[in-house]
Amino acid sequence: MSIKELLKIVKKNNPNADFDSIRLAYDFAEEAHQGQTRLTGEPYINHSLETAKTLAKMKLGAQIIQAGLLHDVPEDTDRTLEDVEKNFGSEVAQMVAGITKLGKIKYRGMDRYIENLRKMFMAMASDVRVIFIKFADRIHNLSTLEAHPPKKRYRIALESLEIYAPIANRLGMGEMKGTLEDLSFKYVYPKEYQWTIGLMQARREVKEKYLNTALRNARKEIEQSGIKILDIHGRAKHIYSLYKKLLRYDREIDRIHDLVAIRIIVKDIADCYAVLGILHSKWPPVRGRIKDYIAQPKPNGYKSLHTTVFCEEGEKVEFQIRTQEMHDEAELGIAAHWHYEETLKTPQTEDKQLHWVKDLAKIQEQLQTRSQYLKNLEDLKIDVFQTRIFVITPKGDVIDLPEDSTPVDFAYAIHTEIGDKCTGAKVNDEMVPLDSKLKSGDMVDILVDKKRKGPNPDWLKFVKTSSAKTKIKAKTKSKITDWLKTVIPSGENK
Repeated sequence: MSIKELLKIVKKNNPNADFDSIRLAYDFAEEAHQGQTRLTGEPYINHSLETAKTLAKMKLGAQIIQAGLLHDVPEDTDRTLEDVEKNFGSEVAQMVAGITKLGKIKYRGMDRYIENLRKMFMAMASDVRVIFIKFADRIHNLSTLEAHPPKKRYRIALESLEIYAPIANRLGMGEMKGTLEDLSFKYVYPKEYQWTIGLMQARREVKEKYLNTALRNARKEIEQSGIKILDIHGRAKHIYSLYKKLLRYDREIDRIHDLVAIRIIVKDIADCYAVLGILHSKWPPVRGRIKDYIAQPKPNGYKSLHTTVFCEEGEKVEFQIRTQEMHDEAELGIAAHWHYEETLKTPQTEDKQLHWVKDLAKIQEQLQTRSQYLKNLEDLKIDVFQTRIFVITPKGDVIDLPEDSTPVDFAYAIHTEIGDKCTGAKVNDEMVPLDSKLKSGDMVDILVDKKRKGPNPDWLKFVKTSSAKTKIKAKTKSKITDWLKTVIPSGENK
């Protein structure tokens, strides 16, 4: 990787970028890191370039790319943050400072690990661009893990799989999530990785040949109808995503129809639905496999139309149809709002996706002890880092919950009072027990009794979200306190 290659990527994605400022940042970083090498033996500046390359491929602005080039300078060289600010301004220095504050996780005991997580959430809440740089930095570190001892490889990969990839997912950064997962997978679960790779390669060779035929036929049908195709291509499923799906389907790869999908990008939403109609008029759709994420986006903002159809010879093929804007958001998530942004610190478009980060940062500020944080971290793994589902209210609002959430979790996610007075639930118009596990796409209607005084303490045995647990405990505690006041007159407990 060279500065010329980096600038070539920047020019392709952002022709109006300030190329001189990027080259100056490279020159500054190269001089600062002069003589330093990584464990792989390569010059340290290569890591800075690779980090910046990932940011450039995300179509991010010149200032973020500058910060990517400079992100290790204050910590690993004799150049200071003040030097960075003097040469590149406060915006770039602020991002570099955010990365420096995160520090490098050395795995010297749980206390150090906890402190880094705390810093990460705080940094994300103040400026989400810091996490873009951290992701890019982590991707290159994962790609060079072979140079580290086995135990360290495992620890770095596991953290990336359990913490960084789910955060990328919550920020809607699908491509980043997939890359972090795939690079980590082979170090955390090496045998499972090799097994999945073997299955994938054998199946894809057969599938891709057929897929090319389906792609040509689809293009012909769509273009004959007068709809302009901006892009049409095959997309292979990420390896770790495939592995998780295989586990859900009893390890039978023939039951997985999106191993390689065809993605169609068109001009506007009307064309998306028109293309769906064209595909269904040519090939019959598979029942239950039509998903409209345009009308009802996923909680992380993902929008697209998905359909699986029976093509020639009965072969099943998945199509994904979206606009260019939807595609950018699906690949880049919240980072898509930072295309060419050079001055705004927090675009308004990011607020909805970042509300959970800000809530998380508040929690971190309130936690004082190690034991508190450890206990809270377990709750965070459920609320933030687990697979998310989206459940729909009768009015069509989408509620974002962790996997295996129940109607009670859903009720508390809507409003504390609805949770407290919940007496029953209908899922898809059918009455279900309150400890039932919800699935994505379920429509849930909570039945309430306004006269009910509070939640059932037994709900604590099955609720998943920390929000529901906290509210149930608080209400139960207040009920006991109120009961004690009626049993023990106020003058008797003095």
